[in-house]
Amino acid sequence: MRLDEPSWWYGGTGDVRQRALAPLGRLYGWIAEQRYYRRQPYRSRLPVICVGNFTAGGTGKTPLAIAIARLLIRRGERPAFLTRGYGGRTAGPAWVEDMSDAARTYGDEPLLLAAVAPTLVARDRRAGIIAIESDRRQPSVAIMDDGLQNGGVAKDLSIALLDGKRGIGNGEVIPAGPLRASLDFQIRLVDAIIVRDPPDIDDERGVHAVLRQGFPGPVLVARVAASGDTSWISGKPVLAFAGIANPRRFYRLLEDLGARLIDGVSFPDHHPFSTADADRLISQAQASGAQLVTTEKDFVRLHGDAALAALAAQMRTLPIEMRIEGRDLGRLNSLIEAALQGTSRRHRPPPR
Repeated sequence: MRLDEPSWWYGGTGDVRQRALAPLGRLYGWIAEQRYYRRQPYRSRLPVICVGNFTAGGTGKTPLAIAIARLLIRRGERPAFLTRGYGGRTAGPAWVEDMSDAARTYGDEPLLLAAVAPTLVARDRRAGIIAIESDRRQPSVAIMDDGLQNGGVAKDLSIALLDGKRGIGNGEVIPAGPLRASLDFQIRLVDAIIVRDPPDIDDERGVHAVLRQGFPGPVLVARVAASGDTSWISGKPVLAFAGIANPRRFYRLLEDLGARLIDGVSFPDHHPFSTADADRLISQAQASGAQLVTTEKDFVRLHGDAALAALAAQMRTLPIEMRIEGRDLGRLNSLIEAALQGTSRRHRPPPR
């Protein structure tokens, strides 16, 4: 279910809309659980690592999946990504290839993944895993970008990524809140939780501390940071635009790097940019004397479209990466090692 998230999902509890929609949320959550348990999971001969989240909208699953793939590559493994390809036209299974309309065919996130490791788009994740197993490149491990709530594939390691600032919002299930199913059900699906950019991990009321009290597995910390040279940003007047789940996070990062943010122009997640969008952004940047900047995810949707070539030619992107350091990096590597060795193979959580 893809939708633009209402702001009140992340407001205080007790909103009248939350109360009115709560029965629908409970029904939606019940259906999600029943769908999960009705499916007989396919057990791959390859280790399967799943990167998911508890809530609708973006938390940074793709950068985390890329970070895990790079850890695997350093270990000598041959990872392959499996993704649903939101925003793309193909249902798959289809390997991502370089073509002029790749973003429209596969979606934007698969193109980011494919820059790191072979990437397969498949709406049917069972069929996708089988296709990865039989690929001539002989992948040694599959990484699922999303699919935590999908019961069709057995996972050897399931990681949920949680936004440390927004958490689980009002704690209700879609459409009353951001949760994809009840937290009680979802938390039993995961082996580890990674909290992205917690505001203060020592705050006993913070999401990190709360999860430590209610979740028996490891809770790790990750931080998103700019990748590569960012000196060109400092002091620069910038017109930023983004069609991602939480564009304000991107604008804050630019400001943290010293940019003078003239404006932030937001579009819906996976927005297909039009010629009118391009003309408006170019005109606004020229009028304000600002550099146009966007995310890598947004930039790939400009690639190969002649009508958007003028916008693409004036762009700069801000690459980002997910960083897990110190003790938490060691713990993540231990979880990956257990998954590769098959010692973490899980049974499905019992229904309650």
